[in-house]
Amino acid sequence: MFGGSKQEQLEHRLDHKLNASSDGIDMDVPAKVISSETVYTGRIFHVDDMRIALTDKQGKEHEIGRQVLRHAPCVVMLVHDMSTDRYLIEREYRAGSDMFAYGLPAGLMDEGEDIMDAALRELAEETGVVPDRDTMGVDFVGDFYSSEGMTDELAHIMVLHLGPFRREQRHFDADEHVESAWIPWSDLAATRITSSNSMIAIQHEALRRLIARNSDKDKPSLFS
Repeated sequence: MFGGSKQEQLEHRLDHKLNASSDGIDMDVPAKVISSETVYTGRIFHVDDMRIALTDKQGKEHEIGRQVLRHAPCVVMLVHDMSTDRYLIEREYRAGSDMFAYGLPAGLMDEGEDIMDAALRELAEETGVVPDRDTMGVDFVGDFYSSEGMTDELAHIMVLHLGPFRREQRHFDADEHVESAWIPWSDLAATRITSSNSMIAIQHEALRRLIARNSDKDKPSLFS
């Protein structure tokens, strides 16, 4: 019997099944970086051209090439006002999709910054919302790579359930332009949001609301 945690046992079973389709590369042996050269440096990211060795089941190494966009980790927040059962939505220009896109409060973390400190800093800068940390509930949804085949950007995704909060002046970067508003859940669920990280947070909240609604059908629920 394979020991370890339930997660480790699951991964052991998965690896055993997946090995049946192997083309010879031993995926139990970690990949080895042979070389890495920075070929582009921008304002908020750089690109590394890498040569990587994968080991086959006979111990022979096979060299592959990959380019990786190196980017700071980020925070993504679905923000819920418990007193009104409304959610914060934003709109701003996104160069990747070349449109003014709907989304959630989000932003890059500073080096060494605590995840929650970064989330509350970005929330205040973009929307002016400053929660009472002592009464705020936090659902940590998880940490997800934005596109693990091409970038190391890691998104820390969460849902913030706010009690009392105050409003302060927003603080944008010189080239940053963000609109924000509180909307009901029904509108948020129907909004066309194209950011995968935002949708992870919204789907997490949709499941939470469904569970809360069905836990006691005889009582009115704030989350229905």
